[in-house]
Order: sequence, then C-alpha cells, then structure tokens
Amino acid sequence: MTASDAQKKINELRDQLHRHNHNYYILNTPEISDKEFDMMMKELEKLELEFPQFFDPLSPTQRVGSDLSKDFEHVTHERPMMSLSNSYSIEEVDEWFDRIKKSLDGDSFSIVGEMKFDGVSISITYRNGRLERAVTRGDGTQGDDVTANVKTIRSIPLELQPGDWPEFFEIRGEILMPWEVFEKLNAERAYNEEPLFANPRNAASGTLKMRKSGDVAKRHLDARFYYLLSDNLPFDNHYDNMMAARSWGFKVSSAMKLLNSLEEVDEYISYWDIHRKELPVATDGLVFKVNSLRQQLNLGYTAKSPRWAIAYKFNPENACTQLRFVSFETGRMGIVTPVANLEPVLLSGTIVKRASLHNDDIIQELDIHRGDWLYVEKGGEIIPKITGVDESRRLPDAEKIHFVTECPVCGTKLVRIYGEAAWCCPNRYGCRPQITGKIEHFCARRMMNIDGIGEETAELLFDCGLVERIADLYDLKQAQLEALDRIGEKTASRIIEGIEDSKKVPFERVVYALSIPNIGETTAKRLALAVKSMEKLLSMTEEELTAVPDIGPVIAKCIYDFLRDPINIDNIARLTAAGVQMRLSEDKMLPQGDALSGKTIVISGTFSHHSRDEYKDMIEREGGKNAGSISKNTSFVLAGENMGPAKKEKCKKLGIPIISEDEFLKMLPEKSEQ
Repeated sequence: MTASDAQKKINELRDQLHRHNHNYYILNTPEISDKEFDMMMKELEKLELEFPQFFDPLSPTQRVGSDLSKDFEHVTHERPMMSLSNSYSIEEVDEWFDRIKKSLDGDSFSIVGEMKFDGVSISITYRNGRLERAVTRGDGTQGDDVTANVKTIRSIPLELQPGDWPEFFEIRGEILMPWEVFEKLNAERAYNEEPLFANPRNAASGTLKMRKSGDVAKRHLDARFYYLLSDNLPFDNHYDNMMAARSWGFKVSSAMKLLNSLEEVDEYISYWDIHRKELPVATDGLVFKVNSLRQQLNLGYTAKSPRWAIAYKFNPENACTQLRFVSFETGRMGIVTPVANLEPVLLSGTIVKRASLHNDDIIQELDIHRGDWLYVEKGGEIIPKITGVDESRRLPDAEKIHFVTECPVCGTKLVRIYGEAAWCCPNRYGCRPQITGKIEHFCARRMMNIDGIGEETAELLFDCGLVERIADLYDLKQAQLEALDRIGEKTASRIIEGIEDSKKVPFERVVYALSIPNIGETTAKRLALAVKSMEKLLSMTEEELTAVPDIGPVIAKCIYDFLRDPINIDNIARLTAAGVQMRLSEDKMLPQGDALSGKTIVISGTFSHHSRDEYKDMIEREGGKNAGSISKNTSFVLAGENMGPAKKEKCKKLGIPIISEDEFLKMLPEKSEQ
C-alpha cells in the first residue's frame, strides 16, 4: 500500500470510528456489532503503526490512553468557573423565581431546568471542531490540565459532528462514574482490601487525576454537558445553544427542559424528586437558569455566584421495603455476617436487593423481626444500609431474628471473638468458604496477582479436588485445567503463566497473601520489612513480635499461632520449595531513611505528583507510620485535592497541621521520591 492510499484509508477509518463512537455512546443506537468495531480499530492501529507520519493525537486509537505519567499543569480559566447558590426546598426556588421576576421588571422570561450531576466539573475547549484542552474546575480561577485523561472518555467527542459550531468555544460539564462501574470498582477494591470510594464523585475525581491515562481508560468514565461559552454562540439563549451542542456530538441530558411558569418549575422538581432514582449516574439536585443570555447579563453576579441561576438540592435517597429473609454468610477469615435480603427497591440508579446487617449487635439494636419493613438508605454511600424499622407495619406474630449459633456452611459451633461483636467459625481448614476465600485472596492482584483465578475458579478448583491449600496451586498442570468446565486452553495457559510469574512477587506481598488473621496490607509490609525473611519470622516468639511497629500482643499471638499450625507450616515449606520469594529483595535490605521517623501521618484527598500508594511507600521508607483516621496521635495530614470538610474540621479541633503535596515532598530526601 502506498503512503497516499494509507492516508486515505486511515482518514476513512477514523471518520467511521468517530461516527460509530457517537452512535454508541451519545445516541445509544449502535449500527455495527462490538466485534465489527474492534476489527476496524485493529485495522486502523495497524495502519498507524506502519505509517507513523500520519499520527493524530485525536485518532480513535488514542482513546486507550498511555502508560506514560506526567504531572498536571495549572491552567487559568479564561472565564472563572463560579459555584451556584443552593436551595433545599421548593419554597426557596419559588422565592428565587420571584426575585428574577421583580428584577426583570415585567420582562417575560423562561427558565431552563436541568439535572445537577454529582461529578467532577470540567471545562473543555474546542478549536476548529477538535478537542484542544480539558481543565478541571480547581479553585474556580485555575485548574489542572487533564486533557490526556479526558481524551480516554468515549462519550466526549474528539472531533465534532458537522454543524454550525464556532471556530473556538468552551463547553462545561461533569465527568461522571456510572453507578454500575462504581459498584464494580468498589467490589474489586473491597476484595483487595483497599479503601473504598465513598461515592461516584470521589471515584471519578480520583480517576481523573490518575497519572497514567491508560489506567483512566479502564475506569469507563462518562460525561454530561450543561453550558456553552463563546464570543460567537449560535443562539441568544441557553437552551437552544445546548440543543446545538447535542447535535455536534456532546452528551446533553434529555432531562434538560424549557419551563415557562412557576408551576412548571415546581412540577419539574416534584417529578425528578422521584424519577432521579432511575438514572444510571449520580445526581444531587437540579439547576435552574434564566434562558435568555441577555437577561443573564442584566441580572449579573454576586461575589460568588450568578444571580440568574440556582441549585436545588435533593434530600438523601431512602426507601422502605420488606425483608424477605436474613442470610448468614461465612467469609474468608471465618467471620459470619448477617445479610438482609430485601424486596428489590430502586436507589441511586441501581436495584438494591441486599444490605449487610454487619453483626449480631446491629440486629438486636434495630430489633428486626421476620417480614419487617426496613428503611434503606444509599444517598451516595458506599453500600446500602438499613437505618430503621417501620414497626407500624410489623405482623403481630412476627418472630424476632436471632443470630445463628452454627456455621451456615459446615455446621461448626460458632465462637464469639473476644472484645468484638463478631461470631466466627473456628473450622479454618475444613470450611469451604474459608478455604476457597483464602485461595481467591492469595491469587488477587495486590497479593500474588495470579490472573484467571477469581471466586468462581477458586471454588471450581476446590470442588474438583485440585486445590485444597494455596500451595496446591504450584502443582497444577495445564492439562488438568483444560479438562475442567468453563476453563479453555487460553485461560488455562494464562493461569499457569500467572502462577509462574507469582514466584517473583516480593516477600511483603507474600506475607499479606497468606491470610494471617488480623494482618492487612500495611501491617504485612511492616512485618516483612522488620523480619526480612520467613525463616526469621518462623523462629520469633510472641514477645519478639510485639517489638515490631504496629504489632500488639493480640496480633502477635495471631501470627505466632498461625505459624505453629502444622497445615500452615507445610504450606509455607511447599511455597518455599516452589520458588516463592521468602525474603526481602536486596534493595529493600538497604538501610531506610529517617526523615519521618516517629511521625504518624494520615493521607487524604487526591494527588497530582504521586499516587496514594506511592506516598504510603515514601512515608514508610522514611520511618513514618501510615494511619487511616485522624486522632490526637496524628502528626500531620498529607492533603491533596478534595479533602473532606469533616476531616478539615477535625484537624482544626485537634490542632493537627495540614501539609500540602509540595510541602510534603520538600520534607523528603530526593531518593525517597524515586
């Protein structure tokens, strides 16, 4: 193929893929199958590789992002991004409407009602129909340039559809994480024992600030747009401008509506107070704007917000639904958790069928009976929670729910964990969910990272008698895996490769992967750095273990007892023989720094220069201690963007310093930032 032919084909494929992206992500009317789309993308990737002279940073192939990291440049907004005045009742919105009517002195006016999406505010500029730059709201005056990351979001056009768009314009909107993506992400983080995102907004914010755009692309962010700015707008009113933006390829909410009276405004509020629960993304209210741009200009601004717009905030989402039954589920460490199984109810865009009751004390406190009607609240929280019981609807003969006394799986009598509300199955090596849970945990990404072995495969391997202990994984053969249902040749090959690669996983992650009771990721790392080898760890007394930072008498006993159990001794011996790393790597044997020696540090917010995990490593490398919550023992808080107001207030109350990212890095020797 000649260069000229290649350029023609490349341009043709790009045009087609841009159109299919628009059809799929904006119009929800795909014309071709996913497979056909992927084949076209592969053809384009191949041609761009063969003819690099035709590279275009806005090619559909660039949606996947890059593994290269970069800091975010600060960019001053051409027009400040102001916040809106908030209202919390229909009456307050009505008062605002009356003020507008009075200020316009008899002029007729209309209002545009739209959703207030709960995401990350973004300003994107386009020049000649092509995406030029994307900047976060920041402090309203300047924000971070996140163009590379925004380009990975498939609902944001890289090139506009044909239309009368201005040569240069700015469009503002919200970057969102859909509920479905958010729940999958938090489920994965919960399994890996990582901190959960509090809500989709925090998850979207953290994702947008990730240093590798390739990682951003995997999070499947979405966007909605709500305001167009330019010196050459196509229309003299907000509504028509946004409808034009929709025709150019922007995702503008179908909830946006032109309202011509106070009654229509009130009806709009009443409607969305109920139907917002059906939306696939998080919302926290509505926004009302005067439609005419001339009237907006005349109404003007206060010091903080435009007079021509107001936000109406929804109350937290809750519902009352009937309890079907309470199930009791045994986890990896033997803890038995009660779960309320509910009549399905729609909350925050998803159907809620289950909610954890956590422990026996919660059941007793709520006084739950069979068939009770329970109040469920979500409101952007991590998981649905039961907040109360409607006792007026309780059946007269309804029996009180009692916690089980035996393991629901293996039938072993439960024991109460001393000093806690939890009941535990002590049958650690004979209880199916405990065994399969430990296999799954061992294989997970933050542990041994054996790709292909999740919950279902771990259960399959156990049920077939191939893996009863984690060390059995290293005896698996590809032919054995291929003979199993649901595991084909490629998956079997991937599992065997993952098992082989896991032999290179560092010692501190091996310690975490063993499922030692009460040993989380941070404690496992501290333990590994202190003892340096499994041989040393096996020989230590309880008293010696308590000398390790973060290891108190209770945890020391857990470690000591775990390492004296014949099954665990055999497991560790077989893992060692298989080639799993059982001592620290040479570079980690080197002396550590002491710039943060004796300091307890809490990390909060999102960061630009390094990830949270990288900052945790720096703190530990320099002798500091990571803490999950603020207390009087906290030395300081390392704060990025979006640090919560409650944490700021607690710091102020306790007199704890808040250190910025740049200030923190200046505290460290250069080698710690590597």
